Amino acid sequence: MLNMTDIMETVTMIQDEALDIRTITMGISLLDCADGDIDVSCEKVYKKITTKAHDLVATGEAIEKKYGIPIVNKRISVTPIAMLLGASGGDPIKYAKTLDKAAKDVGVDLIGGFTALVQKGFGPGDEELIKAIPQALAQTDVVCSSVNVGSTKAGINMDAVKTLGQVVRDCAELTKDDQCVGATKLVVFCNAPEDNPFMAGAFHGPGEPDCVINVGVSGPGVVRAALADLDDKADMGEVANVIKKTAFKITRMGQLVGAEASRMLDVPFGIIDLSLAPTPAVGDSVAHILEEVGLSQCGAAGTTAALAMLNDAVKKGGLMAANNCGGLSGAFIPVTEDAGMIDAARTGCLRIEKLEAMTAVCSVGLDMIVIPGDTTAEVISAMIADEAAIGMVNYKTTAVRVIPAIGLKEGEELEFGGLFGTGPVMKVNTSSPSKMIERGGHIPAPMQALKN
Repeated sequence: MLNMTDIMETVTMIQDEALDIRTITMGISLLDCADGDIDVSCEKVYKKITTKAHDLVATGEAIEKKYGIPIVNKRISVTPIAMLLGASGGDPIKYAKTLDKAAKDVGVDLIGGFTALVQKGFGPGDEELIKAIPQALAQTDVVCSSVNVGSTKAGINMDAVKTLGQVVRDCAELTKDDQCVGATKLVVFCNAPEDNPFMAGAFHGPGEPDCVINVGVSGPGVVRAALADLDDKADMGEVANVIKKTAFKITRMGQLVGAEASRMLDVPFGIIDLSLAPTPAVGDSVAHILEEVGLSQCGAAGTTAALAMLNDAVKKGGLMAANNCGGLSGAFIPVTEDAGMIDAARTGCLRIEKLEAMTAVCSVGLDMIVIPGDTTAEVISAMIADEAAIGMVNYKTTAVRVIPAIGLKEGEELEFGGLFGTGPVMKVNTSSPSKMIERGGHIPAPMQALKN
């Protein structure tokens, strides 16, 4: 039972500290929509999505009204479309347009699952889907795409990594008149989770149930406010303890919303993603939490240690408040979506090399980073390979979502607006990795994979 103090504390978090439910995401299996005829398959996909998710948006709005809790996004994730394409053949763009229409007709913000899982090699449909990603994202509005190129168990598919460097560039080129937005909707993973509710990387894994509700919580502003009340002489153990207690309170709200959505929709409740996902809004920044810990600016020496402590404390606190945790759980560091990181990148305190170090201890990876428009496909592929290696060796999820700003150079800015925010074009090391990337093949799984 919540007492009045708990209620008032939550009200303050929502009104003054930007606490929200970042997303409720309905995962829908499309395995039963597979058909040898792609047009028939698309009809089945459209019917299943619009049937299962018919009441998703209305349910989210009803919960917002009932509890006064902001639910920022309502989303859908589906079975990796490459699996359906392997059965049907045909033009992958048909699936993308079907997903786009279904998502718009039920009123959700985004739909994820134009996806291929190729960590160990290419199956039927995988290469065709990957090559179609730029056109698919250019010709749709709310479709998101992801590719898993590596895992601790499988190693890294360097043939896929090579291809995806060019795919990322093509996504930006085809949408250069729209702020290169196509590249913002593509994530390249290592160790991708099957139950991630966050875009652009969400997909409904083949091991998931037919339909499920996953919730992503967020509250960087709440954590920062709690730390601001802490004595400056408090040691790091006390800092971690405050974060744990605050994460518990944030996650408790997510548990409430997920359980209620599950009941109202008569769909199983899957997981809560215990994440601190920032926005460009003032007071909703992970970078500002790190600065409240004691850094002059995010990117300074000590940033990686502070982020490691934050990530761990968030998980420890959140686990106590949720029945099932999953997804990407931890602290996100998307540069253009975080007001503090935008400022740090502008001043040059935060650089890509430091961000790469931070990805070893954060929730995801190199996320929403604007790079010069003339960055070569080989350099982008090498950035993907580096991040995949960090994930593979450390048994963690890592990802790359970089945006080549076509026509812009280092120091200029790309403005997306809304949740995607804005960001300076960051300097990239342009020394050529082309010989390594051209080798292709497969980086074998590391020794630590042999744990069976």
